Amino acid sequence: MAAPHQPDFATVAEAFSLTAEKYDLFALDHPNQTRMRNKVYAHLEKHLRPGERILELNAGTGIDAAHLAQQGFQVHATDISPGMLARVRTKQETLGLANRLTYQQLSFTELDKAERAPYDAVFSNLGGLNCIADLRPVVAQLLQILRPGGLITWVIMPPVCLWELATVFLGQFRLAFRRFSKNGTTAHLEGKYFKVYYFSPKQVQAAFPPEFRLLSIEGLSVITPTAESKNLAKRHPRIYAALAWLDDRLAPRWPWRGWGDFFIISFRYEPLL
Repeated sequence: MAAPHQPDFATVAEAFSLTAEKYDLFALDHPNQTRMRNKVYAHLEKHLRPGERILELNAGTGIDAAHLAQQGFQVHATDISPGMLARVRTKQETLGLANRLTYQQLSFTELDKAERAPYDAVFSNLGGLNCIADLRPVVAQLLQILRPGGLITWVIMPPVCLWELATVFLGQFRLAFRRFSKNGTTAHLEGKYFKVYYFSPKQVQAAFPPEFRLLSIEGLSVITPTAESKNLAKRHPRIYAALAWLDDRLAPRWPWRGWGDFFIISFRYEPLL
């Protein structure tokens, strides 16, 4: 059995290997997810310069890693799933990114083994870090792999998601309240079961020592649909555009920034004198 702070890596890796191809296919022609990713990229590009080195945790199939490499960043993509990393390798080869995109099978609890350290940024997108019950073991390793002045940008799923809560009016009570469990929620993917945990912005901040200065928090899909929703943006573009307009204005503000499908949180590593 996995330790309390450590997920069942074997099960998680197998589940995501089995869904790797579907993951890439689902991301195609997905205006809602594309908008979400672009907002995350904007956070990174605000604080980083092309050519700087990014360590990506939970890189999945390499959608973000490939995009960032194409923008001129040096990206080292890590994931525990061999099936996901096979898709990263395909993108590296077909897009001609071997000089800017590398990859490694690695858990976020073993960052001391990360190749090519130190880095200018440590990045994790769309809830990969929600597979652990306590973020502190991950944070504790950052001082070993991050350069002074380096950036942390993580995209985390919070306990409150307005879009999911609204499904209570459709009678979907389990979906509406699934994030509220203090002991995590059991996720089901490709016949495999594993735990997912949710963190508020305040809980994430508490996991970081004083050397990390908070830069920003922004909700991601507070008013717009969750990342799983593909059809509303395609079938009702005017409604979606209106929701996106409102989302852009509410997402950086308290308390809305903690009530989305995800939130983007960024820190700057400033070693204490």
